[in-house]
Amino acid sequence: MLQRLYDWTMSLAGHRHALWALAVLSFAESSFFPVPPDVLIIPMILAARERAWKIALICTVTSVLGGIAGYGIGAFLFDAIGQPILEFYHALEKFTEARTMYNEHGVLIVFTAGFSPIPYKIFTIASGVTGMDPVSFALASLVGRGARFFLVAALLWKYGEPIRDFIEKNLAKLTLAFVLLLIGGFVLVKLLL
Repeated sequence: MLQRLYDWTMSLAGHRHALWALAVLSFAESSFFPVPPDVLIIPMILAARERAWKIALICTVTSVLGGIAGYGIGAFLFDAIGQPILEFYHALEKFTEARTMYNEHGVLIVFTAGFSPIPYKIFTIASGVTGMDPVSFALASLVGRGARFFLVAALLWKYGEPIRDFIEKNLAKLTLAFVLLLIGGFVLVKLLL
């Protein structure tokens, strides 16, 4: 079943609307959706390594735009939308406790969340709630998200075929590792906030 899903994802990665799908996923993940864009970036670059930089750029720009939407949720719609999202991740109570620290180190926190597997959307919303300077937020997001997506693109561009072979031979183990990383990111957020 995993192999069929992988083959299906690889075929979608070469689809003429794949860049649009990546843009939508990247935007949504930065503000409210739980699935990271890596599920599309990796197969898209493996399917067309010559487009690695374009894929990374689209993902970075739409992720930052989604982050700005998340900031807006925190600043203007926290009670209606932001609070339920933080409750979904069981991060509301600890977020309230961490608010002071967030205001002091917001740029570093946003950069780290943008680069790491920690759910970025929590920090985009938190930035709006705490009133972080929007320009600092946008720049930290751009650097963090850009570093993450361009690093992935560079590694896949340089080592594409060996990585593709490795993924295809170890698909079950890598899927498990990805799920554990995703869960670990949620747990880390719960512990930090």
